[in-house]
Amino acid sequence: MNQGATLKKKLMLLGGLRYLLPVIDAAHKLGIHVITCDYLPDNIAHKYSDEYRNVSIIDKEAVLAAARELQIDGIMSFAVDPGVVSAAYVQQEMGLPGCPYESVCILQNKDRFREFLRAHGFNCPWSFGFAAVQEALDAAAQYTYPAIVKPTDSAGSKGVSRVDSPAELPAALQEAMRCSLSGRIIVEQFIEKVGDTTGSDSFAVDGELRFVSFDDQVFDPASPNPYTPSAHCWPSTMPADKQAELRAELQRLISLLNLGTSIFNIEARVGTDGKVYIMEVSPRGGGNRLAEVIRMGTGVDLITASVRAAVGLPVEGVEQKPFNGAWAIMALHSEKDGVFDRLEISPSLQPHVAEEALLVQPGDAVRAFRGANDAIGHLILHCSTTDEVRRFVTHAADFLSVRLR
Repeated sequence: MNQGATLKKKLMLLGGLRYLLPVIDAAHKLGIHVITCDYLPDNIAHKYSDEYRNVSIIDKEAVLAAARELQIDGIMSFAVDPGVVSAAYVQQEMGLPGCPYESVCILQNKDRFREFLRAHGFNCPWSFGFAAVQEALDAAAQYTYPAIVKPTDSAGSKGVSRVDSPAELPAALQEAMRCSLSGRIIVEQFIEKVGDTTGSDSFAVDGELRFVSFDDQVFDPASPNPYTPSAHCWPSTMPADKQAELRAELQRLISLLNLGTSIFNIEARVGTDGKVYIMEVSPRGGGNRLAEVIRMGTGVDLITASVRAAVGLPVEGVEQKPFNGAWAIMALHSEKDGVFDRLEISPSLQPHVAEEALLVQPGDAVRAFRGANDAIGHLILHCSTTDEVRRFVTHAADFLSVRLR
């Protein structure tokens, strides 16, 4: 570890995507030396960090070796799901701040997480995990439909399919296995929901859930993957009693797994059976710039809090605060592959655009919206009421258009 007041703390960030830029900025404002780490030297975050190491973030031993050589003070995999387990491993081996490695392994593996939820009395869909497609086909008599098929370890809704009949099962299993990093897939009950799925960033300090942010996820039914959120809206329209129940269950989960101080990206829903279901919890910031919108809407800076926690500094300013009006972030995307020409925003939407971030130029190739990584930019909206922001988001085609050549 760094010694002496004159030496900067060192923070290793796993990954190199644009989502890390606000994390790098927050670290620099704290006087922290930032090292980005992945196997793609042209990723944009490396241009803003102080140092770059070419190491695969899913190779935990290689990440550990680099971390020891650099004598880092902290490590994060913010908004980068594949690096979360490696970060926890380095934290354990080097005695750095973070969540327990075994707990992180449970959270990051969908079939292990389902087993944990069932064992501790949480509401949980039926589910089965497999290491081969044929194993999953051989067990098909146990499934009811609709079902969800997905990799146990992917993020951004990659490889996720809804299956409504046995005939659809083989193709869904093959796609899930193709997207799985570990070579494991899961088949589970599709929980029919009331209202919207919720999924946003929250924060615990010393095991106490200090800030919870529930949103409404909105999906584009015309996109090739209708299970990738195309927008997030705050505050959530989930009934207050269900929000309170969900918060209590999240606190119980954090306590059982001894998760300590961390940001958490969560996904949950209320089923038609009236039960609250925790679908996913990951000890990282979410993609889609969720923490940035939360900061804009509430003033609570979960990004800076995450940086401080990672290097062992006291966490400040994390407390429950309401949103100033209604907010949304829309993932700009194309519904088909093509060549980008322009983005058109209607005059009625324009006054509510708090930020426009377009990541492509005219002439750039774009892909149909099959996963979060296919977004070509974001719009952040600020409106007076939830009804107003929901109208823009749920009828997005009436207010904006991605034109292809």
